Amino acid sequence: MTVPPEEPRSAAEFPPVTRDRWRELALGVLRKSGVETGSPEEALASTTHDGVTIAPIYDASDLPGDPGLPGAAPYVRGSRPEGGWEVRQRHEVPDPEAILADLENGVTSLWLTLAPEDLPRALERVYLDLISVTLDAGKRTREAAEVLFALAGEGGPQVPAGDTAGAAGAPGGAGTAVSGGEPGTASGATGRAPGGGSVTLTGNLGADALADARTAIELARRCVRDHPGLRAVVVDATPYHEAGGGDAEELGCSVAAGVAALRTLVGAGLTMEQAFGQLEFRYAATADQFLTIAKLRAGRRLWTRVAEVCGVSGAPGAAQRQHAVTSSAMMTARDPWVNMLRTTLACFAAGTGGADAVTVQPFDARLGLPDAFARRIARNTQSLLVEEAGVARVIDPAGGSFYVERLTEDLAGRAWTWFQEIERAGGMADALASGFVAGRLAATWERRAAAIARRRDPITGVSEFPDLAEKPLGRRPRPAGADAGSAGVHYAQEFEALRDLADAQKTRPKVFLATIGPVAAHTARASFAANLFQAGGIATVTGGAVTDPGEIAAAFAAGGAKVACLCSSDRLYAGHAEAVAAALRGAGAVKVWLAGKGEFEGVDANLYAGCDALGVLRTTFEDLGVAR
Repeated sequence: MTVPPEEPRSAAEFPPVTRDRWRELALGVLRKSGVETGSPEEALASTTHDGVTIAPIYDASDLPGDPGLPGAAPYVRGSRPEGGWEVRQRHEVPDPEAILADLENGVTSLWLTLAPEDLPRALERVYLDLISVTLDAGKRTREAAEVLFALAGEGGPQVPAGDTAGAAGAPGGAGTAVSGGEPGTASGATGRAPGGGSVTLTGNLGADALADARTAIELARRCVRDHPGLRAVVVDATPYHEAGGGDAEELGCSVAAGVAALRTLVGAGLTMEQAFGQLEFRYAATADQFLTIAKLRAGRRLWTRVAEVCGVSGAPGAAQRQHAVTSSAMMTARDPWVNMLRTTLACFAAGTGGADAVTVQPFDARLGLPDAFARRIARNTQSLLVEEAGVARVIDPAGGSFYVERLTEDLAGRAWTWFQEIERAGGMADALASGFVAGRLAATWERRAAAIARRRDPITGVSEFPDLAEKPLGRRPRPAGADAGSAGVHYAQEFEALRDLADAQKTRPKVFLATIGPVAAHTARASFAANLFQAGGIATVTGGAVTDPGEIAAAFAAGGAKVACLCSSDRLYAGHAEAVAAALRGAGAVKVWLAGKGEFEGVDANLYAGCDALGVLRTTFEDLGVAR
């Protein structure tokens, strides 16, 4: 009897793995797949929508250099030498009970998008020295600031004025930031009180740019003079993301906006160090966990470079303070329960990436005002990650990863190039006014939208695995003027528009799936076709496991559909596709699709992985006589 060789029992006993050996194996697989290439890295690489290359494999040779230590320049590994982050919940109506429910159950920071006159009621039972407060006041920034300062001076639940480090804020200088979903607006103030309190106010920067800049300057001076813990300007980069921009573009725009804010504040008499201490940056966190982690790390790296150029590297306040908000663009109105999964991934990435504060949007944010259950899930998402999963116990857990370190450096490099382009265009204000920034973001959105249309960027519950039987959730409408990110694009918007169109019909549109042959032969492609059509709200009916053209045509006629799709294997298509297509035509089919890439007489077009799913759906609506 032959004794088999002993298997390796430890890593040291396995043969060494080299990149050359990986290349050899990868080339073999590619050739078997019909791909001829001399470089498997190039053949298997992908590119983000704004041009950052993602390699198929990384090793130690990809490490860009020493990223430093947490809490030390260049702050790639974190702006603080300890883990954790503020759990920041957003509220759009002055509901003291909802606010207290949050604060009593894990929330440590509030983000209030309220009118100034609503602030006293919202904060009447809140101790500002124990929590952080971010105020988003739009064009009424100055009023909100005065209310905040007044509340801080009243004593009682608030903190005495002399100890206040919360915040009062105003729009920054020209082009400083974006808010309200429209590039060209600027954000106000944020800060941190001794006990954790902070406040942010946001204002618009458009036609009132001069007045807004004056407000920012006035409040920044006041913060420096009377409230050294406050930050007076928020550089809000999320609207660049919500305009369809990529991560590198969001970073580059934030740096350009931050530099514009520095110029405004220093020009008004603040020292460079004081100006740096007045800024907080807001970024979008998405379900792409690695890109989000790398983006936050790269953001701190970029801002450290600005600090170096300005001569304040290592000074207090020079490290970029970050507020990460789960992306509005990725949220869906259809199958909103899946948003819980998206925001969990985004929150994990934000915390792992070193954000100082994280806001998880409730899963029903696209539908109107979140209810108590949605707010509870949003805050518990963070509590679970912090308390149960222990994410906050480790500082920069992604540090040292070949992939994350390289991606951080590549994002930073791409973003810095984009920042320099904006500077050459005259700075952020001129680049916004000329449409230079908008044009770049629109081009990126066009590429992203094409990937979404072809389902290369899948959206679970919408473009993939839709549930036509889902019952819509009812939510109270938002106050007038509140958008919660609705002013920007939503990745699911085109598919959801078709779902709305289908739902509006008296009878749901449907397509007949002509399943040819046994279940084992047609199930895969029938499932694929059903999934695609249902992504547009179109129901599907099947004809059973038969091959006889007459039987299939009779089932089609009985089903009441006008459009059919052949579903089977390539082998069965060769013997039956043309006959079945002719029979369907005879039974009244106005369009015959085929799931697969074969060409047969009588077949009008094909469905396949990577096809323009939105184009297929729009064509089908037209064939069914449904006006869009």
